[in-house]
Amino acid sequence: ATASGLAMLTSRFWPAAFVIFAGFWFWSAASWTAPTLPEGWKGVDLEQGQNLGRDASLQHHRDLIATVLSAADSSTRFIVLPESALGFWTPTVERLWRKALRDRHLTVIAGAAVLDGDGYDNMLVAISADQSEILYRERMPVPGSMWQPWRSWTGDAGGAKAHLFSNPVSGADGKRIAPLICYEQLIVWPALQSMLHSPD
Repeated sequence: ATASGLAMLTSRFWPAAFVIFAGFWFWSAASWTAPTLPEGWKGVDLEQGQNLGRDASLQHHRDLIATVLSAADSSTRFIVLPESALGFWTPTVERLWRKALRDRHLTVIAGAAVLDGDGYDNMLVAISADQSEILYRERMPVPGSMWQPWRSWTGDAGGAKAHLFSNPVSGADGKRIAPLICYEQLIVWPALQSMLHSPD
């Protein structure tokens, strides 16, 4: 149905197709239902906007840890933070977070960036007292502003790496999850690729 509607947009019947698509969009916006999180999961909106991930100080991380710990209650096993919440993921930041989570049955899933000589990876990391691991690497960064493949053609470094067909699903708490970061929520194929792998 979607493919035929998109095909109609390229024909002389495009006004009708546009009205139908707009109607579906208004219907979905009017009948919005909030997503339900699995039991033991909690999301924290830091409401920092464009400042998110810009402060690399340890004090910022201590404040963020305090926010996470105050949001967690006895039934919370997972806290999810937004994209870039941790800023640059370094061994020092990892140790700080793992030490803060000691003696707690809590895992924090948060957005971070890892730098190397070729550019950076936009990713989600899972942090607990026992370990930290990369849960997901962004498949499709924003072309132009983040993903700049032409830089490698000219011998320059920089820009986000695109893991186009990697890790469509990840595992957390014995469940298969389908994370999407930033631009991936606006385009169809990352979600479709993840759905092909039957996440929970």
